[in-house]
Amino acid sequence: MVFEEKMIMNGEPEDEEEEEEEEEDMVDPLEAVRQKCAETEHCVHTQARLEQCETRVGSRSATEEDCTEELFDFLHARDHCVSVNAISKQIHPKAAKICEYLFS
Repeated sequence: MVFEEKMIMNGEPEDEEEEEEEEEDMVDPLEAVRQKCAETEHCVHTQARLEQCETRVGSRSATEEDCTEELFDFLHARDHCVSVNAISKQIHPKAAKICEYLFS
């Protein structure tokens, strides 16, 4: 009984360390797709418009302008790309090619 308790006690810290290492290595696949989509031509264009707006608004001391529209445009473009990629990976490869062609 004492031997089993020592084995359990000695084994627990290593298990916790292994679990922590596994958790650190985990990457959200959605984030990878979002990053890839943010690099597409349309998303780069909308992100550039957002950055221009942020620069313009940031350079003024008193303004009512905000960059909500530009932010929504960028997020919409990126999320559209993400949804097309996520759906195309879950369906038949031929249908995925059709979706890629239609939504590119």
